[in-house]
Amino acid sequence: MNYRKFTADHLFTGSEWFSNGSVLITSTEGEIIDLVPASEAGEGVTAFTGILTPGFVNCHCHLELSHMKGIIPEKTGMVDFLVRVIQQRGFDGAIIQEAITAAENSMLQNGIVAVGDICNTPNTVEQKKKGRLLYHNFIETMGFIEHTAAQRFEASRAVYEQFARLYRNPTESNSIVPHAPYSVSPALFQLITHFPGNHLLAIHSQESGAEREFIEKGTGDFHRLYQALNIDISFYKPAAAKSLMATLSHFLPNQSLILVHNTNTNKEDLEFIANSQLPIANLFFCLCPNANEYIGNPLPNIDLLREYRASIAVGTDSLASNHQLSILAELQTIQQHYPHLEKSELLQWATLNGAKALELDDVIGSFEAGKTPGVLVISEDLSRVERVL
Repeated sequence: MNYRKFTADHLFTGSEWFSNGSVLITSTEGEIIDLVPASEAGEGVTAFTGILTPGFVNCHCHLELSHMKGIIPEKTGMVDFLVRVIQQRGFDGAIIQEAITAAENSMLQNGIVAVGDICNTPNTVEQKKKGRLLYHNFIETMGFIEHTAAQRFEASRAVYEQFARLYRNPTESNSIVPHAPYSVSPALFQLITHFPGNHLLAIHSQESGAEREFIEKGTGDFHRLYQALNIDISFYKPAAAKSLMATLSHFLPNQSLILVHNTNTNKEDLEFIANSQLPIANLFFCLCPNANEYIGNPLPNIDLLREYRASIAVGTDSLASNHQLSILAELQTIQQHYPHLEKSELLQWATLNGAKALELDDVIGSFEAGKTPGVLVISEDLSRVERVL
């Protein structure tokens, strides 16, 4: 077997710093062979300035919206952003495909090796056939009117089937998931969570204060969303529980769940999670700070999440609400707002935690023998990334 050998000023394994001067040994295809002291590495070691790290995991993206880059202005607020996405997402198919290809290219250049991708359409199927990145496809469903639940679900199942054909074991890489608590009826939640093989789900959760107000009180700006869509929600009664508690009650004990955004998650929510027997196998909190700032929402209270030992991962969201698909750019924003956070913690969120959230940690996320996580070198100030493998 032919080997490649790498060293750098610092080496991060996915969970910890490794001894300075250590050498990472891989196969030419990128499989991790070993981490050894320099004295045992022999010749042919390539040295870099900066930090060696596993490839990044983008836990939340909407690749199919890449053609909307720059179309929606910043700071619209949540409801106006949603209305504009719905009203303006239709484009010529060739333009959509060109933007999808360019966006995937940018993720590769930015050191991303795996993506949790939200799919409302089969528009990304052709690009994903090329196998350049690992994807978990979250086929997103929405429908707030009870009697439309079966129709809405069947439409999403048809999209699911188009993605399923790409995989030997479709349920490993595809799920049907709810869009958000304010856009999915109880009947539709039931169909989603009981879909066979639906072991890993994701949901936009507590992305704004208006969402919490609508779920808990039935009032606020989200009524304007349904007015814009000409949907009568006079039937709606607010939840008899706090927003996050009501959301989590829909899921099953064998399911893992990624909560995306969490900008309005508070101490009471996290106390509930800490002190309850949740009907969920694994729970991850995905942060998309640049999208939060683009739309005009606050960043999550990251110190509070850390206080409650939440499992944190990182995503970019879409180019409709971001200027780039770069996990490193997300880490920079977190670091600007939370300068006391250690680089090792940020990098773990971007690598191993993301891999665990997408249930890909047997393949990527860390420099462990047998894995093929990709190899990056990043600058000490987290401003630059270069893909090595």
